[in-house]
Amino acid sequence: MAAHNSLCTNHIYVAGSDEQRRKYIPKLATGEWIGSWSLTESESGSDAAGMRTKAVKDGPCWVINGSKVFTTNAGYADICVAMAVTDRSASHHGVSAFILETGVPGFHFGKKENKLGMRASSTGEVIFTDCRVPESQLLGKQGEGFVDSLRILDGGRISIAALSVGTAQGAYEAALAYSKQRKQFGRPISEFQSIQNKLADMATEIDAARLLTYRAGWMKDHGQRVTKESSMAKLFASEIAVRATNEAVQIHGGNGFTKDYPVEKFYRDVKLCTIGEGTSEIQRLVIARQLLKSE
Repeated sequence: MAAHNSLCTNHIYVAGSDEQRRKYIPKLATGEWIGSWSLTESESGSDAAGMRTKAVKDGPCWVINGSKVFTTNAGYADICVAMAVTDRSASHHGVSAFILETGVPGFHFGKKENKLGMRASSTGEVIFTDCRVPESQLLGKQGEGFVDSLRILDGGRISIAALSVGTAQGAYEAALAYSKQRKQFGRPISEFQSIQNKLADMATEIDAARLLTYRAGWMKDHGQRVTKESSMAKLFASEIAVRATNEAVQIHGGNGFTKDYPVEKFYRDVKLCTIGEGTSEIQRLVIARQLLKSE
């Protein structure tokens, strides 16, 4: 849902022409169509200069060749917003975005990833082989696809922060309930100070993450730039979510390592939040650049 809304649909909404918005957004907004968004490649993610997928102008069409990895909704998406190099010499300003509909000759989905977590979400490869699309499928200005992608990711990271908060909250609530039911030495383990400390830290950190996420969302709703704030929310929320789910498994003890209880799934799922839409390392880089820029 985050990839469908925050990435694919939002990219068309922000950078698309009026005609593109009218054509695609109603179907995406109602769920009639599912969208995907392809930026990452096997040799490049945050490094746009390393992108190998290219689009070459041929008369009234663009011909796209290359492949993408880790595309959410690959395999069943109806459209894909994909980035391709249109001017190698221009670096970040030489990447353009294109809208591709499923069924276009030369555009197909490849390998589906067998993932640790988030297994209900299809993640896979997108392949372009002499994929010919008309000029009308260029999304935004030529050469501004990667720059637009950074704007899209500013909002997308708020979605990942919210996903992190929700997962952490679920793990916390499961751990809290379990601690009141599980007895050791004749009393609930919630009465032991070591368990209470874990629960207190989890609740406090989740609240802090939620407030960072709300702040970024509020600023975006009010038209403010959120590059720093969305990265802060995404970084903190995803990392405390990993800690919270880890503690939830620990509180469950051996039961937390089984599929009879929900915390093992929270534990597997949440790790992606520190990786997708920019790793924690990239978030720290983004935040530092914004801090230094403001001085």
